[in-house]
Amino acid sequence: MFSLNVPLPPAVDRLAADLQSKRSGFDRIRDRRTLVCKRFGVDDVPDRVARDDRAGGGASASPGSPADGPAPPKPDALDALREDLRPLLAGTDPFDVAVTGIDVFDAPVSGSGPVLYLTVESDALVRVHRRLCAAYGAVEGIEGDEYVPHVTVARGGDPEPGIVADLVGVEFEPIRWRVHALDLYDPEFREVAASIEL
Repeated sequence: MFSLNVPLPPAVDRLAADLQSKRSGFDRIRDRRTLVCKRFGVDDVPDRVARDDRAGGGASASPGSPADGPAPPKPDALDALREDLRPLLAGTDPFDVAVTGIDVFDAPVSGSGPVLYLTVESDALVRVHRRLCAAYGAVEGIEGDEYVPHVTVARGGDPEPGIVADLVGVEFEPIRWRVHALDLYDPEFREVAASIEL
């Protein structure tokens, strides 16, 4: 699965590092943090590539429409996704984002809980997310109306309630930045596979 992520400024990593000593009791501490705008499965995106191959390169399908036959290889899927996203993001101006606090998902939709995260505010990011969900569909339970922009810091385990409350109560100056590009992230290789300028 690929994700389209908002690049994070160094100040977000510094904030997460400052919280390091207070995160005892969690199973996993994130060493690489992301702010996901939209997730894409390999099967969701590259239908156009599979159809083009079968039709000799002349057919085209709308993004996210079902295709007959197997999904194309991952590099082809990534190329198709990048090309499909360009017109969908065309006309999107750079936008503002802010990390404003710390919160917790006590019972996340998937994976182990609790999930400690940095809260993110950005109406423009939510609008981009909704536009992409309209084109590709939403991952049930975590996208569409359920989308909560956030940066996961730690998850799982059995942290004491006082530790969670102390973390959620930490105050800091909001971290604000302007987003000029979105990154296609490949979790298999844990790296940015492509960037799309706004």
